[in-house]
Amino acid sequence: MNGGISFWYAEEGLPAPREPLQGDANADVVIVGGGYTGLWTAYYLKKAAPFLRITVLEQKFCGYGASGRNGGWLYNGIAGRDRYARLHGHEAAVRLQEAMNATVAEVVTVAGAEGIEADIHRGGVLEVAYTPAQLARLKAFHATELSYGEKDRELYGARETADRIRVADAVGSTWTPHGARLHPVKLLKGLAAAVEALGVTVHESTPVTEIRPKHAVTPYGTVRAPYVLRCTEGFTASLKGHRRTWLPMNSSMIATEPLTAAQWESVGWEGRETLGDMAHAYMYAQRTADGRIALGGRGVPYRYGSRTDNDGRTQASTVESLHALLLRLFPQLSGIAVAHAWSGVLGVPRDWCASVTLDRATGLGWAGGYVGSGVATANLAARTLRDLVQRDSGQSGETDLTTLPWVEHKVRKWEPEPFRWLGVHGMYATYRAADRREVTTHAAQSSRIARIADRVAGR
Repeated sequence: MNGGISFWYAEEGLPAPREPLQGDANADVVIVGGGYTGLWTAYYLKKAAPFLRITVLEQKFCGYGASGRNGGWLYNGIAGRDRYARLHGHEAAVRLQEAMNATVAEVVTVAGAEGIEADIHRGGVLEVAYTPAQLARLKAFHATELSYGEKDRELYGARETADRIRVADAVGSTWTPHGARLHPVKLLKGLAAAVEALGVTVHESTPVTEIRPKHAVTPYGTVRAPYVLRCTEGFTASLKGHRRTWLPMNSSMIATEPLTAAQWESVGWEGRETLGDMAHAYMYAQRTADGRIALGGRGVPYRYGSRTDNDGRTQASTVESLHALLLRLFPQLSGIAVAHAWSGVLGVPRDWCASVTLDRATGLGWAGGYVGSGVATANLAARTLRDLVQRDSGQSGETDLTTLPWVEHKVRKWEPEPFRWLGVHGMYATYRAADRREVTTHAAQSSRIARIADRVAGR
C-alpha cells in the first residue's frame, strides 16, 4: 500500500470523526493543531487547571500530520542543542538535555497512568557506523553526548555491535538508554481520548486560516480566547503570514512484511532498540511490535512553495531507494517485500532549532520546529507551554522549564522561492553525494562537500 496516511493508520484504522466547529465560540485557551504538541498541551493545562475552558482545533483529524506518520522514536534528541550552548552557555544546554532525558520517562509514565497501550518498549537508541568516516563522526558524537551529562551512554566496537544487531559492515555504534520504540497512532489515539475525558473540546475538520491575538479564525467561525497556541509543526506554512516561518521538510518511510523467525535470527535486534546511522542523509528504523522493520529517510525533501501532501503517497523512486537502503543494512533479507510506504512533513526553522514561546503582550504562543525529533520533544514543549501560560496568568511563577534556553528563541524566516527550493534540494543532493563518496573511498574523515551543505543549511 502506498499512502493512506501511514502504515500505522492502515494497521490501527482511522479514528471516528469528531464534530467540526459550529460557529463562533469562546475559550480560555485555544490550541491550533491536534497532533502531539497540541494534545499534550491541552492535557497538561487541563490537569494543572481543571477550570480552564480549552478548545483544540484540527484541520483534518487528530494525528493526521507528523504525529501519525513518524518512525515511532521516543528519544532524547532535541534540535538545536549545540547552538543553544553557544548562545546561552554549556550548562544551560546541559539542563535542556537533562529535561529531554527525563521526557522519555515522562511519556512512558503518563501512557501507563492513562492506560494507553502504545507498544512501548524501552530498548534505548542504537546508532551505527558502517564506514570509516561515519565511525569518526560516531566517536565525536558519543564524546559530545557525554559532555552534556549523558554518563549512561555506551560506545561499542564492531563485535559488540554485531552482538546487538547484524548491520552489514558495521564498525561501531553508540547506545543510550534514553529511548523507546512505540506505535505513534496508538499513543495519539490514547492521548486524544484522555484529553476529551478531562473535558477538553476537540473540533476536527476545522482548518484555521489565520491566527491573531485572541482569535483563531476558521471558515466555520472564530474562537476567541486570551491565549492562542500554535501547534502546527510542518503545516505552519498554510497559515496566513507564516509561509516562510518553518519549512515543511518531507520524510518518507517503508514498512516490510512481517519477518520470519529465521529472518529475525539472521538480523538479531533482540533488544528492539530504535536504530539510526551516522550517514549525512541519515535513516531511522524500528522493529515493530508485529515483527516488521519500519525504516525512514529523506525522499523528495521539499515541495516547491512549502506545499504539503494530502494522503502520504510516496514516489516510486523513493520507495525503491529506501528498500535499497534496507538491503544495504541487512543484505540477509534479500527478497523481503515492502508492505507499505508513506510520507509526511516535519517543521524546520531556518537555524534548525526547536523552540517554545509565549508572547506576553499578545497571548500568542507556539512550539515546534522539531526537525524530526518531535515524539518526545512535543511533550517537553507542551509542559513548557503550560508553565508559560500559568506564569503569564498569575497562577505560578518561573519554573525549571520556563528558564530552559529554547524558551522565547527567535529566528529569521526562510528565503523566498525559488531560493529555498534550490537550497534544500541542493543541500540534500550534496549530503547524498558525500555519503556515496565516503562509501566508495573509505576515507577516515567526513567528506568536505558535506560541510558545504552544513553551511547552506545554517546548521
